[in-house]
Amino acid sequence: MAPQTLTEYERQRLENIKRNGEMMASLKLHCSSQELSSATKRIRVEPKDYKVAQSKKPKPEAPVVLRKSLRTRRLPPDSSSAGGVEDDLVVSPKKTPRSPAQSKPSPRVLGPLSMKDAYSGKNSDRQLIDTIVNMWDNTPLNCAIKKELFPIKGDKNSLEAITGSSENYPSRFSIKKEFAGDRSPDVPIFCERTPVKSEAEGEMEKTPLNDSMKKELDNNNGASYATFMSISEKASLSSLNLASLRLKPENIARVVPGRILNVCFFPSTYRLLVVAGNKLGNVGFWDLDSQEGKGDGIYLYHPHSAPVSGILIQPFSLSKVFTSSYDGLIRLLDVVTESFDLVYSSEYSIFSLSQRPHDAKSLYFGEGQGGLNVWDERAGKSSSTWMLHENRINSIDFNPKNNNLMATSSTDGTACIWDVRRINANKPKSLKICLNKSFISAFDYKRAVQSAYFSPSGNCLATTSVGDKVGVLRGVDFAEMDMIHHNNQTGRWISSFRAIWGWDDSYVFIGNMRRGVDVISTTHRTTVMTLASPLLSAIPCRFAAHPYTVGTLAGATSGGQVYIWTSS
Repeated sequence: MAPQTLTEYERQRLENIKRNGEMMASLKLHCSSQELSSATKRIRVEPKDYKVAQSKKPKPEAPVVLRKSLRTRRLPPDSSSAGGVEDDLVVSPKKTPRSPAQSKPSPRVLGPLSMKDAYSGKNSDRQLIDTIVNMWDNTPLNCAIKKELFPIKGDKNSLEAITGSSENYPSRFSIKKEFAGDRSPDVPIFCERTPVKSEAEGEMEKTPLNDSMKKELDNNNGASYATFMSISEKASLSSLNLASLRLKPENIARVVPGRILNVCFFPSTYRLLVVAGNKLGNVGFWDLDSQEGKGDGIYLYHPHSAPVSGILIQPFSLSKVFTSSYDGLIRLLDVVTESFDLVYSSEYSIFSLSQRPHDAKSLYFGEGQGGLNVWDERAGKSSSTWMLHENRINSIDFNPKNNNLMATSSTDGTACIWDVRRINANKPKSLKICLNKSFISAFDYKRAVQSAYFSPSGNCLATTSVGDKVGVLRGVDFAEMDMIHHNNQTGRWISSFRAIWGWDDSYVFIGNMRRGVDVISTTHRTTVMTLASPLLSAIPCRFAAHPYTVGTLAGATSGGQVYIWTSS
């Protein structure tokens, strides 16, 4: 094999390598390198009495996640979105129900719940069940039924023919099963709210305050006599003497743990019973007439997993109570069967609940963002569904004079009056009058409208806006509108104010941030009185007027307390 011929560059490179090797050998660099390497291998690191901190690894960059609402993700609503609650406790004769507050939302149960499983108290709730059943037995409607069926007390033949029992009186359960269903048109409703005629329409009279009342008011923690002088100077004499309203220590109780969103009275004169729903899904009952030694009269249930948005008591069947919630469920508490039955289930939140007078089998409720659903309980399905607003519906109310008129308030900043007979499913139009004419109208407040309620006579409509306004619309066509200024800024920790009517068209009641209740006169279009008391240690936000007892007013707070004013 012939030797390879090197180029000039390669010969020069070999000569440089040889020269560099001779230089390193003369300096003994190779020996020094080997000695250093062997010495390093013999060195051992002694263990220390502490752990060497490892260097932190850089966190991986979080991926960009697009926010989606629960509604778009088809998930049930989270009750924590309703905001927190600062628990403003109050020292009162009635204490908190002896059960722990539910701080975390419980899972949604799709199905019936027994009262036993939903009950959160330690003592038996048998007394409450018996009380509600006795209230139903003593309603005028039930008494009329008994009188019609059994005109002669002790007639065993007629008793056995109807109830299969030979007792002197039919059992309460047999009467309920016969008459708690569909109501015949010829059976009158005795339990409807009868509007109290106001004398404000006639000649105005002054309401003097006596010296003893003046002295009491002057000592009433910020409620001076000058504040109450407006009663005698401005307000007319109506069926209720506002100065006679009193708050007694025994009429204060913490009914539920947490913020109250709804409070109402049982429509009965037999017994004073209050029911309240809070943001944790609890429903609490308070029997003010409970006997001493048989508990505090407070009974707590947990039928929902999110805030309770509506409570509806059947006036002709007090043993049935509807409740709605942000968890998308509507339940029916039937005391006869002792269960919370599931009436309706939705993937969207339910923000309001109402029932049309004389229509016991239909429920009207605000569902999702602006939708209104009409549920037929007999058919077990929706009879109508309308998109009435651009945002959630906060309240639904029907005119007691004309049941076809419905008022809604919404977070989209409007309050509207609708004729349920003329609502177009594709393009719903709100109405402004209840007689012959109809035209589009909406009362724009630019900010959320929390409530819109008809007066007892049906001639007026009261609205409450977050924009510090209480609106009063009146007249045959509701053309007259008065916007009364009122501070409605409650913040996130307190339930929003909602003005309610009293027992006539003269006054509306609404809470204020000074721990009082403002009474607004619709005649004088201003606040004429403030109910205040040293016992009132929290801000009342939601109210209810007893439908039968004039002067009995309930106010609920964000701490779970209920205050009852009575007329003395």
